[in-house]
Amino acid sequence: MASLKIRHASSTLQKLQSAKIVAALEAHPAFRAATTVLLYHSLKDEVDTHTFIRKWSNEKRILLPVVVGDELELRLYTGPEDMATGTYGIEEPVGETFTDYADIDFIAVPGVAFDRKGNRLGRGKGYYDRLLPRIPAAYKAGICFPFQIAEEVPAEDEVTEPSEEDKEDTAEEPAEDKPEEDASEDKDSEDSNEDVSEDTAADDVAEDTEATETEGEI
Repeated sequence: MASLKIRHASSTLQKLQSAKIVAALEAHPAFRAATTVLLYHSLKDEVDTHTFIRKWSNEKRILLPVVVGDELELRLYTGPEDMATGTYGIEEPVGETFTDYADIDFIAVPGVAFDRKGNRLGRGKGYYDRLLPRIPAAYKAGICFPFQIAEEVPAEDEVTEPSEEDKEDTAEEPAEDKPEEDASEDKDSEDSNEDVSEDTAADDVAEDTEATETEGEI
């Protein structure tokens, strides 16, 4: 019984934190100005983006990543009815591949951990490491819970310091019910060390929901 109460409490906290982070994200000037936005369809241990995706698909062109082999393809979100469960149990759009990377204005990047220099720790597969350099002009925001902001995330020496435009945000997300134990291996669709220095949707949200930003605070 006690464990059920703890689980319920942590689940409730996660929902509250997700709501605050998402509210900060949608209030961010870069997001408000964006026409084409790359989001992610969250797993249980990530900041919940499901309602956010449905809400903003009525006003913006929303793209979601699809795991294809060792790469992430981007596809247009057209509604929950056009989604199918893909690799790692992630819901993915079934439409045509989107390749006009230059049209993407804003990217919300998930991660296991971020630091305030904009470095990002993914799940080890390197999907975002390979994808993000192809979209240099987009504003990038790391999305995570407060506890996922670390003092320092290991960064590879070869990684060059991003320009102001290339920087990536980092927004914190709570990982309680992480199906990412499955998803840590399962959603290994993110990179291990990546440079994300633009914004973190968690710091500016509130004390209970921090965000790490290098470019601007959300």
